Amino acid sequence: MTDRLVPAVLAIGLGAVLVLAVLVPVVALSYRRRGGFGTREMVVLAAVPVYGLAILTYTLLPLPQVDAAFCAGRSVADVLQTRPFQFVDDIARIASRQEATGMRAALANGAVQQVVLNVVLFAPLGWLLRGPFRRSLAVTVAAGFAVSLLVELTQYTGNWFLFPCAYRVADVDDLIANTAGALLGGLAAMLLRPRRLDAAGAPDRPAPVSARRRLLGAVCDVLAVWGSGAVLGAVVLAGYSVAAGGLSGPLPDWFEGANELVGFWAPLVVFLVVPLVGTGGTIGQRAVRLRPAQPDGGVPSRGTRLVRVLLGTGGLLLLAGPSGAFGLLGLVWGVASLVGLFRTSGHTGLAGRITGLVMVDDRARAGEHAVTPR
Repeated sequence: MTDRLVPAVLAIGLGAVLVLAVLVPVVALSYRRRGGFGTREMVVLAAVPVYGLAILTYTLLPLPQVDAAFCAGRSVADVLQTRPFQFVDDIARIASRQEATGMRAALANGAVQQVVLNVVLFAPLGWLLRGPFRRSLAVTVAAGFAVSLLVELTQYTGNWFLFPCAYRVADVDDLIANTAGALLGGLAAMLLRPRRLDAAGAPDRPAPVSARRRLLGAVCDVLAVWGSGAVLGAVVLAGYSVAAGGLSGPLPDWFEGANELVGFWAPLVVFLVVPLVGTGGTIGQRAVRLRPAQPDGGVPSRGTRLVRVLLGTGGLLLLAGPSGAFGLLGLVWGVASLVGLFRTSGHTGLAGRITGLVMVDDRARAGEHAVTPR
C-alpha cells in the first residue's frame, strides 16, 4: 500500500466507525426536525466524518522518525515555501526531464499531481458548505482558505510543537490550490443544486411506511445494542486495567463472564424493555417514528409487543448472541425477516404477520391507522 493510500484507507475506516456510532441519534433527530432521513442525508452524514478525517490524515501522515538527527538536516527551505505559483516552475522543470509528452507526461508529472490532489481534496468542502449547508460562495471560499491555512500552520509547527521540528512543507501554493478547490466545489454545488440539509419538511405529518424506512429502523436497533455493548465492554476493560495497574498479564477467569453480562445481556435487556414502555416500538422504530399497532390502530398489549420484538430484531440478536452458537440460525431468520419486510403487505414483516400487528407512523391521529392485514 502506497503512502498516499494509507491516509485514505484510515479516513474511510475510521469515518465508517464514526458514522455507525452516531447513526441512531442522527436518524432520530432528522425525523423530528425534518420529517425523514433519506439517501441525501445519509450521503452527507457519511461524507462529513470521512472527509474531515481525510484532511487530518493527509495533513499528518506519513509520520517519519523525527529525532535530533532528522531535525539537524532540515533547513528553512525544507519546511516553508513562500513563493506563490512556484508549482509552475516545478511543473516545467520536471517536464523538461520527461521523455513522454502531452497528456501522458502531465499525468506522470509529480508537481501536476500535487496541485491536482490539493484542488480535489478541498472541492468536497466547497460542495458541502455551498450545497447541503447552503452557505454563501464568499463564506465557502473563506472557509476553504481558513481550513487550508490551519493545515499549513499545523505542518509548519510540527503538529503544533508536538514534534521537535516540522517534517512536512508548509507551502503557499498548497494554500492557493486548496482555496481554489473550495471555490470549484462551491461553484459545482451551485450548478447541481443539491438539497439543503435544513430544507423545510413536514416533521409532524405522517409519512408512508416504506420498506426502506423499516430497514433503517432495524439497522438502528442492531447498532443500538451492539454500539452500547461495545462502549460498556470498553468501560469494563478500562476499569479492570486501572484497578490492576495495566494489562500486562492474562485476564482473570471472571472477566469474560462480566464482559458478556455488561457488554451484551444488559443492552439486550434494555432493548427488550423499551417496546413495553408507552405505545411501543423498539429503539430503531422510535428513531424513524414508527410503532406496532393493532389493525384498527390501537395499542397492542405488552405481551403481544414483547412477542413481536422477540420474533423480530430481538430474536436475531438473541440467536447471534455473544458466543455466536446459533449464528447460522440467526442468519437464516434474519434473511427470512428481511425478505418478509419487503414482501408483506404494509411491510409488517414476518413478526407482524405472526402476531397480527401492523406498523404505523406514530404521528398519525387515532383512527387513521385502520389496516386489514393480508
